Amino acid sequence: MTNPALQEVIALLGHPAAGTPAQYLFERVVVGDSLDWRFVTLEVQPERLAAALDGLAAMNFRGCLLAGSLQQPAAELLSTISPAAQFAGGCSLIERTPDGLSGHLTLGRGLLEAVRLHADPAASPTVIIGSGLLARATALELTLAGVPEIIVADPWHDGGDSMVQAIVGIEGGQASLLPTETDETELLIPERAGLVVVAADQQPFPIPRDLTGLREDLVVVDTSLAPKASPVLEAAAAARACRVDGLEVATAILAIDFQRLTGIEADTELLRDALDEFLDC
Repeated sequence: MTNPALQEVIALLGHPAAGTPAQYLFERVVVGDSLDWRFVTLEVQPERLAAALDGLAAMNFRGCLLAGSLQQPAAELLSTISPAAQFAGGCSLIERTPDGLSGHLTLGRGLLEAVRLHADPAASPTVIIGSGLLARATALELTLAGVPEIIVADPWHDGGDSMVQAIVGIEGGQASLLPTETDETELLIPERAGLVVVAADQQPFPIPRDLTGLREDLVVVDTSLAPKASPVLEAAAAARACRVDGLEVATAILAIDFQRLTGIEADTELLRDALDEFLDC
């Protein structure tokens, strides 16, 4: 039987862990809900992640969030991971269950929840720029939601082909590569697209690339946590497109994480305000 005098503990394991807002946000929400829980932020080297997860289980932590370079190796260390984590190849959240530690990937769900506040994310083809964990998680959630096509571009790496193949492998999945202009300085958004997601995994949009073909009827998402300095959102504003910034996306993801780990629905307005405060510090 669980001792009611013991506090539940949640951790963030990161490499790097510094500068991650999760502890600040969780503590604000925990205070608001009068929960006697504790949150700790821990720096863990990737090669020590297995030992860290063993310690997490041994000390009966309620669960943890994963940041930085720990998200992908975690998927290979857990015996149970969600379909989203398996598809994308990484975990962002681990919870303790009666059967052991179970890994989940909440990034794509959070992004879709943020977009749904503005439009139906599955109503028209979507351009996803990037092929990392967040991009793949978003592609999966959109495909399961019934998006007619996902158009992939990857100006950082060369992962576009494999991501297209993975999407097509999902029942009902349709995907293609976004052609690059001949001078390789522009990414032209097709007219059939209704949603554009820049899933940069904390990387800035590459210069001198320009995002062209933006329109007033588009929804443009930039997942970076620097909306005031985002050239993508500046271009979207100039085109009078609907804009969803990284603060909205991060708030939606943390709300899902909090509910998953505590069973309590988080106050998203409180989370957004706390994230604004953290980034202004």
